[in-house]
Amino acid sequence: MMQESPLTVRPARLADVASLVELRLSNAQAHLALDAAIYRVPQRDAVVRHFTAMLTDEAGQDGVLVAEARDGQVVGMVEVLRHSDPPEHQILRPEPSAQVHTVVLPDARGLGVGSALLTAAERWASGRGITYVSAGIHHRNVDAVRFYSRHGYTDAGLSLGKRVD
Repeated sequence: MMQESPLTVRPARLADVASLVELRLSNAQAHLALDAAIYRVPQRDAVVRHFTAMLTDEAGQDGVLVAEARDGQVVGMVEVLRHSDPPEHQILRPEPSAQVHTVVLPDARGLGVGSALLTAAERWASGRGITYVSAGIHHRNVDAVRFYSRHGYTDAGLSLGKRVD
């Protein structure tokens, strides 16, 4: 079990890619257990390419922040992924918005890592003019629902779907 220690939350760097990949793959395994019909474990090299591209994007549209323990280990991350504005022909009003994805290593849960990451992600988003942040959570992921609810995230609607042949 990880000892409780002060955290540093900072923007991710290229040197963090290996840690980000491990967090993504660990998170994928946990989601696979929730619903294997919806989730998958992505190929490692695809995840490496994703984070490398994000961290070398000069425009910096999206953000990745990491939580680093005192010993230098990356124990969590949050991605802030900007939504595109709706096209002019649609009825939704444009609002600068993003989706957050928070991942914390199992041994670091319950130590405030997720809260520190989410607070930093909201600050990052706000500083870039984003006024609405959402988190897409599977209804069976009760820990995530509880976590985001504690931080003021509320049910923002209902997404209905149907498989077609």
